[in-house]
Parts: sequence; C-alpha cells; structure tokens
Amino acid sequence: MTVEPRAALDRLVAALEAHHHAVATRRSDDDPAVDDAYDVLADAYEVYEESLATVFGEVTPFYLADEVDDDDDEEDDDEDDDLEDIDFDDDLEEAEEQPQPAQQR
Repeated sequence: MTVEPRAALDRLVAALEAHHHAVATRRSDDDPAVDDAYDVLADAYEVYEESLATVFGEVTPFYLADEVDDDDDEEDDDEDDDLEDIDFDDDLEEAEEQPQPAQQR
C-alpha cells in the first residue's frame, strides 16, 4: 500500500520538528531521545522518498548515509594511529642519500 506523498511529507516535516526539538533540549551527549528522533526522521524520509517515486516517479536530492558500526570506527582509528607512527621525513632523507643512477643523454 502506497502512502500519499502529501501525508508522507506532513509526517516528514513533523519528524524534522521532533528531531530539532530533541537536539535542542538534549540532556546529555548520549540522550536516547535524540537517537529515537533520528530513527523516526530516517523512517519518515524513506516513506516520503518511496511515495514520491511510486506516485510521481520523482526522487529527492538527498540520501541516507549507511549506518557505521562502532567497530569500523575503531579499526579506522587504529589505522590512523599506525600512520602517525611513521616518520615520513626520515624516509625522505634516506631516499635523498641513496646514490642516483647517472642520466643518459
């Protein structure tokens, strides 16, 4: 069953307002109200996008980012830490000290 685009838009606008309110009245960095409002907003957007596509053959210029697992973030942080340990200046100095082959004319 397809939701009417106007009804889906009204739900999306209400979800945007609820998300704004949750963020503006956040009680802590990990306030569950903000997470809940985020999820409702994402769902409302998906319903709106689907209803536009079904009824009008149109889409919005927006997309929902893929959820990132915390484990993935930790792996990326580890890779960044590894790069911080590399002293690129020493590698460059060593390369400059190596004898260069004579260029032929």
